[in-house]
Amino acid sequence: MNFRRSTFAFAFLSATALSLAATAADVPAGYPADYAKVIEAAEKEGKVVVYSSTDAAAAQPLLKAFAKAFPKITVEYNDLNSTELYNRLISEVAAGSTGDVTWSTAMDLQIKLAQDGYAMTYASPEKAKLPSWAAYKDQAYGTTYEPILFVHNKRLLPEAQMPKTHDEFIKILTEKKAELTNKVATYDPERSGTGFAYISNDQLHFPKLWDLAAALGGVSVKLYTSTGTMLEKIGSGEHVLGYNMIGSYAINRGKKDPNVGVVYPQDYMEVVSRVMMIPAKAKNPNAAKVFLNFVLSLDGQKAMADSGLFAMRDDVEGEATAKSLKAKFGDKLKPIPVDDTTTQYLDQTKRLAFLKKWQEAVSKH
Repeated sequence: MNFRRSTFAFAFLSATALSLAATAADVPAGYPADYAKVIEAAEKEGKVVVYSSTDAAAAQPLLKAFAKAFPKITVEYNDLNSTELYNRLISEVAAGSTGDVTWSTAMDLQIKLAQDGYAMTYASPEKAKLPSWAAYKDQAYGTTYEPILFVHNKRLLPEAQMPKTHDEFIKILTEKKAELTNKVATYDPERSGTGFAYISNDQLHFPKLWDLAAALGGVSVKLYTSTGTMLEKIGSGEHVLGYNMIGSYAINRGKKDPNVGVVYPQDYMEVVSRVMMIPAKAKNPNAAKVFLNFVLSLDGQKAMADSGLFAMRDDVEGEATAKSLKAKFGDKLKPIPVDDTTTQYLDQTKRLAFLKKWQEAVSKH
């Protein structure tokens, strides 16, 4: 199975940075008194192996912040798509051991792993700082608060013509069918766990989902497993319009590429979270706990906000934060909860029925 690996050791931190780094004697406020022993054990383990669907480039500010705080723990970062991540963990556990942390945008697959006994039960001391819906049985934790957006090529489809609601998305696909044929992109729900989670969740908020699917089929929608690939094709003009795109990636791309624009849906906006868990058979369980806690900590959340990943905690300030989104959009935001309801369409019968209906809808053109 192909995957990309990056190791962030940062061995040459300055003496000043090292003097500020955490040691086994440093226990954050509110943590158990014996957490110093966890840090000490983590430093002896020496590394944490992370399997993640978050692009390494997007994660780098977080990884640098972690390296500064814990220079004795190297992060081995494996960048996979969400379905690869899920399958890799299961196959490795069957062989006896696996990585130390999984971090995925496919919320349903992460919860399914926990339901099936693959997750370690660990009560993070940072849990109280998260929304009540963002933690699952002390086994899986939501780390980000990211909007799902419409994306367009601003040169080929000006913002004034862009749909602002899901109904309007159907309308533009219908009215501009000739111009948009082969020019619209979205996730492939069959090959992408992330895409399946987003489109199946649409059913909860949009009764006309199957009309939308038919309209996407009417323009011969192009299906992908990667937001990055879709954004490249929209920026180049190969595609004009994107549906159900991860907002953090799209917004960051738009800051670098003047052709890429985003629209925040005005009727409802799905909010997704990158879910993190520690596998029960993690090789380096203490380093995994330290990494998880750092990601959920104020410093870790600030690092993610700085990179545009939309911090989950309400005490983080800035543009890419839950606090900012809530102030702007209020009850239009529809977070996908980190709970058992997230996996309802992973039931094999329901999943196959959903995908069959999707295939029938998109093929009617």
